[in-house]
Amino acid sequence: MKGCERAPTRGFKFVLARLSGMRVVVLGCGYVGIELGRQLVDRGHDVVGVRRSADGVAAIERAGFEGVQADVTDATAVAALPDADALVFAASSGGRGADAAREVYVDGLQTALGEYGTRDDPPRRLVYTSSTGVFGDHGGDWVTEDTPISPTTAKTRVLASAEAIALAADRLYGIDGTVARFAGLYGPDRYRLSRYVEGPVTEGYLNMVHRDDAAGAVRFLLETDRARGDVVHVADDDPASKWAFADYLADACGEPAPEKRTTEERLAEGDLSAAAERRIRAEKRVDNDRLRDLGYEFRYPTYREGYAAAVDSSRDENA
Repeated sequence: MKGCERAPTRGFKFVLARLSGMRVVVLGCGYVGIELGRQLVDRGHDVVGVRRSADGVAAIERAGFEGVQADVTDATAVAALPDADALVFAASSGGRGADAAREVYVDGLQTALGEYGTRDDPPRRLVYTSSTGVFGDHGGDWVTEDTPISPTTAKTRVLASAEAIALAADRLYGIDGTVARFAGLYGPDRYRLSRYVEGPVTEGYLNMVHRDDAAGAVRFLLETDRARGDVVHVADDDPASKWAFADYLADACGEPAPEKRTTEERLAEGDLSAAAERRIRAEKRVDNDRLRDLGYEFRYPTYREGYAAAVDSSRDENA
């Protein structure tokens, strides 16, 4: 009964927010967050991006919206952040280890929810950005949002813990949580042409999403007020064979096909950490039907469209 009593109020609040413009606070406003902010501002919403560093804040402001310097793990700093209709938690641990990841993803998320959940005008929506890495190995089979996760590294286990917090945010903090699981991000400054064109390329699948669609999907979920209390895969339409992807890029760039190697050949080289070995063995194809069924339309539905600008740039450089 409690959820039934509260739902109309929440829905009404977000109808008004969509008409008048939402106030969205993006905690960890980096690669995807800045693009998300651009898209929201372009559509009449008010956005505040939060970064740890002064350089990060400067990047937000260059993108055309307000930036605030704060660490999401610092309760005092989070308490000074403005109110919001919706929170997006997209903070990064900066490629550091599992302990740093837990401090950011788990402790930081709990700090933010604990602060915002006690405000006089709390947000009613949270989108937490996770990773499809939480699935572990499925032998190349398809995985949906209903497939049980099985994280195989310390860091992905941390991500799984943070997902659980986000999905329990309504019960614990009165804020409806959505988990947006990103596939591998690529786009401006993150095209990996040389890695795949030059080779050698190890077999396996690539689950990818262009930065603009990662941001676009989060914007879509906020604006349409969908997937409350749910998980949504943010991945493009075509999980690609690494070998086929590499051959496509090489051909498009006018280069010879790169050298290929099997997973076992790569592992036999003996220079990988245990975590890296587990990542290489973690094969799956990520299904995006739920996001599609909700109504999201991809700007870059496959890597062919997403890599067109990078391929054109490479051709121009080599002309």
